[in-house]
Amino acid sequence: MNRRQLLLGLGFAPVLSNLMMRTAIAAEDKSAAQEEVNLLFVQTANGATMADGVLRLNNVSPATLFFSDRPDRITGHEPTEDFVADWGIGDDSFKTNPPNATLSILIGDEPQEIVVELMSPRLEGSDLVYDVKVLDGKQMVTGGAASLFIDTIGRPLTPVSVAGVHRRRRRRAIRRPGPGPR
Repeated sequence: MNRRQLLLGLGFAPVLSNLMMRTAIAAEDKSAAQEEVNLLFVQTANGATMADGVLRLNNVSPATLFFSDRPDRITGHEPTEDFVADWGIGDDSFKTNPPNATLSILIGDEPQEIVVELMSPRLEGSDLVYDVKVLDGKQMVTGGAASLFIDTIGRPLTPVSVAGVHRRRRRRAIRRPGPGPR
C-alpha cells in the first residue's frame, strides 16, 4: 500500500465510521420503537390522604420503583422527581393518557384498596400530590403506610412515551436474566 492509498483510506475512515454509527443508532431506535413492555410503577409513602379529588402521599419515597414481567423481567428505580417531571413528555404521555392506579393504604390494621385515575402530579416538599378520579372504592380516606401501584400496561418503549424517556437511563442499570428456567 502506498502513501496515497493510505491517506485516501484514512480520509474515508471518519465518513464510514459515522455512517456505520448512524446505521446502528437507526436500527436501535427502530427496534426500540417496536419493543413493547408492560410496566408497573410503585410509589410508597409513610401515609396518605384523599379528599375532594386530591391524593396526597405524605413523605413519599424519593425513588419510584418499576418492574415488568415476561418476556423480559425488568426492574429498577428512578428518582420520583424525574417521574413527575416527565409526566407530560411526548404524544402518548401520562398527561394525554392518564394511567390508572391502585392505592393500597393501611387504615388501622386493615389495608384498603382504592382504584383511581391519576392526573397532574406535583411535589410539595416531601409530599407527592395527584389530582384523582376515583374509579372504585372510597372517595375520602386517611391512613398510614401507603403504596401506589401505577398501571401502564402495554405502553410502548418509544422515544416519546414516558417509558421511552427513561429507557436510556434504565438500560445501563437493567440486568436481564440469561437463558434458563424462569
